[in-house]
Amino acid sequence: MQPELLLQERQRMIRDRLTVSGRVLAADLAQEFRVSEDTIRRDLRELAAAGLCERVYGGALLVAPGGTTLTERVGQAPERKAALAAAALPFICPGMMVFFDAGSTNLAIARALAPDLELTVATNTPLIASALLDKPLVELIVIGGRIDQRVGAAIGAKAQRDLEMLRPDLCILGACGADIKTGLTVSEYEDAEFKRLLAHHSVSVITAITNDKFGISAPHAVIGAQDCATLIVEYDAPADAVGSFEEAGIVIARARKAKP
Repeated sequence: MQPELLLQERQRMIRDRLTVSGRVLAADLAQEFRVSEDTIRRDLRELAAAGLCERVYGGALLVAPGGTTLTERVGQAPERKAALAAAALPFICPGMMVFFDAGSTNLAIARALAPDLELTVATNTPLIASALLDKPLVELIVIGGRIDQRVGAAIGAKAQRDLEMLRPDLCILGACGADIKTGLTVSEYEDAEFKRLLAHHSVSVITAITNDKFGISAPHAVIGAQDCATLIVEYDAPADAVGSFEEAGIVIARARKAKP
């Protein structure tokens, strides 16, 4: 029984590393756990077979977080999302028109807005609209249409037609994955269409990224990395991934360490 217990514990720790960093290297894990790289590769194969990671050369990536609903994602890592929200607030200035795209971190940003901040806010996300109802100086515009249950927002033809009439100063874009080569990506086809149109109509685009989204390429492309003006990252975001975005000329805003 002892080897099996060690196996389960090791694989749990590998999943924890993936959640925090978004990627793992077999060589590093082998050194950390004092086992062979073959043993780690076997662990990664089993985790991949269970849908918990994607195997790549030399290690594994966390699978794109597109399989859950927005409501489910809201309860995941709330302290980290609150820290990202605090780092995003300086980019939102009085008098702006801001579009809040669907996303649990974007919901945290909406909730963190000061009650005396005067803004025009548009959103396609009922949860975000609801969070803004108690902000007395926010003029709220809600994009309509059928709500996609997984995305938690209106993203179809009517929503896209409504969006055509807006020219936001700032778009806070949601994403399932962020990679320097593939850019920002999402899991749903219509969601990608809506986000591309939103980015095109916005003066500036920022994105707040949790660590698990770095190095992830979801199935549908939204915008290239260079089209995102600012990337807001966690305090312990992987240095290599952040560095590649900085080299591309993207402004990096780092959140403070989340309070436990």
